[in-house]
Amino acid sequence: MLSTKDQVIYQLRQTHGFISGEEISRSLGVSRAAVNTAVKALRSDGYEIESITNKGYRLVKGEEKLLLGEMLSWLDPVRAERVTVLSAVDSTNTYLKSAAANGTAKPGDCVIADMQTGGKGRFGRRFESEKGLGIYCSYLLEVGDLSPAAVSEITAWGAVAVREAIQEVCGISCGIKWVNDLVVDRKKVCGILTELSVEGESGRIQSAVMGIGINVNHDLQDFPPALRGMAGSLKLAAGKPFSRARLCAALIDRLDALCRDFPARREEYHAAYRAHTVLLGQTVTLLRGGVERVGKAIDIDPHFGLVVQYPDGVTETVTGGEVSVKGFYG
Repeated sequence: MLSTKDQVIYQLRQTHGFISGEEISRSLGVSRAAVNTAVKALRSDGYEIESITNKGYRLVKGEEKLLLGEMLSWLDPVRAERVTVLSAVDSTNTYLKSAAANGTAKPGDCVIADMQTGGKGRFGRRFESEKGLGIYCSYLLEVGDLSPAAVSEITAWGAVAVREAIQEVCGISCGIKWVNDLVVDRKKVCGILTELSVEGESGRIQSAVMGIGINVNHDLQDFPPALRGMAGSLKLAAGKPFSRARLCAALIDRLDALCRDFPARREEYHAAYRAHTVLLGQTVTLLRGGVERVGKAIDIDPHFGLVVQYPDGVTETVTGGEVSVKGFYG
């Protein structure tokens, strides 16, 4: 939902030189006092905004913050009304699942946080979500009346969508580590977690929330020491920082397309996924129920399962909910 602060920072970004408070007030349909309050809030956020009597306001400098108003250069204002940006939250997935459960969210709604205090990964692992560096986003998917089994592959579709957004904005070609990680040079830059809420008696999906965490502007020291051997960021990969606001807008656009495409355009997403997976031909260790088994990843099946061949020649197709692939990150 667009606030006055969001609209004011957008106006200031679009203006070269000064813009009067009266002009901002008139264009937004709010009072001069509301404009002044928004400017004060932006200054508190770290933006340097010059104010001169009879001339108005001018944005002097200020590192881009993760505000909805910063996304408006790339995101349609009507679409932005269904995006919520939070300074902090325990988990964007938990927030959006709760909103879906109480009827205040509908498919296409999106929640983005500047930081998470309880970010989640697969198998209950913690996802590090530091303030001011990454993108932590949850999107309420449109899955209609499809069964949980039919929706099980949608995380892989999400990997394709996120990869395309990163390629578009950052020019970085990420690999896909089956089933839910994006990697650059064997370093994880993104994780995806899709959570379904299912009605017990009917088995009907009540909500499907896709959570996406992207390491954008992290330096190596921003990661805990235990993760520095496996964690990477887009900044580390390219040697320069990127606009999180612009990447968020591209991400929303790609996720909107995913919902329009699913499940009819499976072949296209499968081809893109298979072309960029990093495991094919690799020796993998599969962990299932505490038991490890080593094999070679030889293919991705039509429903995004990983086809593994064992030393005895037997092949098996495994799914993301069944196994964890070990050893890729060292």
